[in-house]
Amino acid sequence: MTRFISGRTPTTNAEAFERALAVTPGGVNSPVRAFRSVGGTPVFLASGHGPYVVDVEGTEYVDLVGQWGPALLGHAHPDVIAAARAAVDKGLGFGAASTGEVELAELVLDRLTLTGPDGAERRGIEKLRLVSTGTEATMTAIRLARGATGRPLLVKFAGHYHGHSDSLLSEAGSGIATLGIPGSAGITPETAAQTIVIPYNDEDALAEVFAAHGDRIAAVITEAAAANMGVVPPKPGFNRLLADTAHAHGALLIVDEVMTGFRSTAAGWWGLEEREGVPYEADLMTFGKIIGGGLPLAGLGGRAEILDLLAPLGPVYQAGTLSGNPVAVATGAAMLRGAGPEVYEHLPRVAHEIADGLSEALSAEGVAHTVAWAGSQFSIFFRDSAPQNYAEAQAQDVFRFGPYFHAMLEHGVSLPPSVYEAWFVSAAHDDAAVERVLAAAVPAAKAAAAARP
Repeated sequence: MTRFISGRTPTTNAEAFERALAVTPGGVNSPVRAFRSVGGTPVFLASGHGPYVVDVEGTEYVDLVGQWGPALLGHAHPDVIAAARAAVDKGLGFGAASTGEVELAELVLDRLTLTGPDGAERRGIEKLRLVSTGTEATMTAIRLARGATGRPLLVKFAGHYHGHSDSLLSEAGSGIATLGIPGSAGITPETAAQTIVIPYNDEDALAEVFAAHGDRIAAVITEAAAANMGVVPPKPGFNRLLADTAHAHGALLIVDEVMTGFRSTAAGWWGLEEREGVPYEADLMTFGKIIGGGLPLAGLGGRAEILDLLAPLGPVYQAGTLSGNPVAVATGAAMLRGAGPEVYEHLPRVAHEIADGLSEALSAEGVAHTVAWAGSQFSIFFRDSAPQNYAEAQAQDVFRFGPYFHAMLEHGVSLPPSVYEAWFVSAAHDDAAVERVLAAAVPAAKAAAAARP
């Protein structure tokens, strides 16, 4: 009965990985963690505090992964941990309604309610349904769009990642891009045929697909600002064009703010574009990461008339025993309450300090590169100009990233283990953390310069 139980906690990353390989496919529970694109042994993390993470060997790193976004205030923030502990003391979950779900929904709706220069109130969403993962949120959004319109087709953009549901893996970013595969086995041709993939930031392709299929398209789904092929923001006004085009043909716009929600601004990327004078009407928005405070929680928001098509009010079914888990909603609420104006002033400032220093070191070594931005999220492309779409994101010196990644890791900085991911900072990244990153910049730049295909 104890065949697979060693009884001893691994003390090295190699030992932890070897043990994991025996019981877990690829030794990991999410593909990018396997270090396939950068090589070497994955780092197994044991703890985190502020801007740092610590592996099983006791090595501390400045963290620029940030749990892929949720660690907005840093790891193990006292207020967030206190909220989680207080909720745990009352029970881990009930599979029933709780007031915490309502309080979190109210917080989210409040952040997505803005007052314009004319004094008029604008609301990004009117209602919110909580689920457990970003994949579940986008999957439900698609089902809801098809239920609302009675149409079968979905339009998505090459390089955008919206989770691993069947409709969304064609030419997706994130792990799909990292592993260099076009989609996924197990998806039937009939399912794949219901998703039309077009280039990002391409107004002509958008017009053409609606001219050809407009009366059969249920929705367009887009990342508010792409962050799963590296950071590739929309052209100014592109999201508004998506909304106008979809609505002109009776289709819906689904905006995926799982990555950007409550990070780009207090109101996410939608709030940023509102502030910059290019507002748009999204019918549905998906959220994740930050609203769970680091625990499994996500949400689907939108216009009330569409959200009310969900059961129990309407015919579109969605359910989940863990949806609105009381520990997760308490943690998410603490995270949002802790993210005040000072956080949104700090994030872009510290991100630019880091990115500028890294860029200076790469330039000194003659390495072609560019830094692309979406709010405080950024990524480095090993090419001369910022890409506008997936094809351009792929047209870079990918071979430089592996040596660059490992040099940073060896000098105490943890980056996303893929060139096709966004980098994150937190409110806890202080001068000391920045200095440690910049100290690693020169050896990492030298490693990138010395890399060969």
